[in-house]
Amino acid sequence: MSAQQRFARAVDGSLQEFLDEREAVLAEVSADAVPLVQRVRELVSGGKRVRSAFVLWGWHAVTAARPDAPHTAGTEQDPAWADAVGVATAMELIHAAALVHDDIIDGSDTRRGRPAMHRALEAMHRDAEWAGDARAWGTSAAVLVGDLLLNWADDRMLLACRAAEHGDAVHDEYRRMREEVTFGQYLDVLEEAAWIRQDPATLLDRAHTVAIHKSARYSVERPLALGALLAGADDAQLEALSGYGLPVGLAFQMRDDLLGVFGDPEVTGKPAGDDLREGKRTVLVEIARQRLTPSVRTMLDELLGDPELDERQIAILQDAIRGSQAPERLEALIDRSVGQALESLHEGALSRSAVLELERLADTVAKRDR
Repeated sequence: MSAQQRFARAVDGSLQEFLDEREAVLAEVSADAVPLVQRVRELVSGGKRVRSAFVLWGWHAVTAARPDAPHTAGTEQDPAWADAVGVATAMELIHAAALVHDDIIDGSDTRRGRPAMHRALEAMHRDAEWAGDARAWGTSAAVLVGDLLLNWADDRMLLACRAAEHGDAVHDEYRRMREEVTFGQYLDVLEEAAWIRQDPATLLDRAHTVAIHKSARYSVERPLALGALLAGADDAQLEALSGYGLPVGLAFQMRDDLLGVFGDPEVTGKPAGDDLREGKRTVLVEIARQRLTPSVRTMLDELLGDPELDERQIAILQDAIRGSQAPERLEALIDRSVGQALESLHEGALSRSAVLELERLADTVAKRDR
């Protein structure tokens, strides 16, 4: 079993242990906690464990790089292993919260091939034949589940930081990340509405700003920093990891933009063209808009964001974006970002094993199909 597989298994076990504890506490209040926590278990059981992986490799990169480090440094035998897994677990919990809220905001029906949380809770209401509107209740209940997950993420992070030597620095970074990603999400929904009143020359830069703050830093750069700070990283190590994390995070988001328009539903677990129905003003869309003829650009602007787009209309928009050569240009930006990231990895005193794994992860997140 590879180190990456061991890391993922440790986080999976930590998540289930944490949910077992919370279910036991809530079940003392009401047995209704059991089906609720079951929905959360289903949500966190899938996913790529990207953020928790970067936490653990950021920690390993610094811990195992010390000249006097024993062979157990940065592994499951390290005394700080439990703290590192705790921070990684908190990242998975806050990401689960973000997914619940994102799916409500975007009106998404599915997540990872299953019903989104608000749809699962809607179905629970309908199956039980409760009073009132099932759809409205599902949305209301899912908002509260997302809030609960945020609270749990904060609790798990605080617990890990209290036990750690460098816990204050880790918690400060976590608070910055939490504020940053929430504001990034706001900028995302703002752009869906406000783009029409902006200077067209600024739209690509605005889309890039959203990509950085909604996803790039939150998905890669900040998790790496959390792990590195936990290990007591110096400024040069943090700079090297940041120089890797931001461009890899951008590559991750740009790949997400491509999958949101052209992804295979059987692989992504979401309907084809979901970003088009949701009206996402991504870097991909803005590159396409710059290269389309005025009439085709007008057509794209009129259709983008219509939740009732049918398959024919989705295909028309996909063809227009393909015809602009925006996908090829975005692929080139992804390759350039990964290249920049790999150069930065060699500018700090990081463990060789972590550098090799981070090189592999950069390729994995940039070329994934889901």
